[in-house]
Amino acid sequence: MIINGEKMKIVVSSCLLGNKCKYNGQDNYQPELAALLKGHKVISVCPEVLGGLPIPRKPCEIVDGIVMDQDHISKDKEYRIGAEKAFQIAMDHKAQLAILQSRSPSCGVHHIYDGTFTKKLIAGNGIFAEMLKEANIPCYDMEDMEQIERILKKMENDSKKQ
Repeated sequence: MIINGEKMKIVVSSCLLGNKCKYNGQDNYQPELAALLKGHKVISVCPEVLGGLPIPRKPCEIVDGIVMDQDHISKDKEYRIGAEKAFQIAMDHKAQLAILQSRSPSCGVHHIYDGTFTKKLIAGNGIFAEMLKEANIPCYDMEDMEQIERILKKMENDSKKQ
């Protein structure tokens, strides 16, 4: 479906679009994603920044349901505030799909770090990703690139038939 000349409304982790908002002050720019998103309405969000966290910041993981930094200081409030703000932005823009940063305690889809700060992954979602999923907004990460391409091509083909 094409809405106002745009194919789809997609919320995307800001770091994937080249914004230097990662915990270490870097980005996760994905040129193939940027190319794929042309013609779509892209809603760029970084829940951590929206929650008031600085760039750079200490790495955080979800430990027993609470977001903690590597010094075991709770950052849960900031992450939850940021997730709420990012979620509201997604809802205000009527996002239809989300493409989020892997493993993040905010944006992780499918897998997040286990809370031991040893880079071990477990099944789970970040706070923001979980909110989107509960609102029935499909969430993907860069490991799902082939699936994202298929979805966007299907949407494009469906819109041509209308």
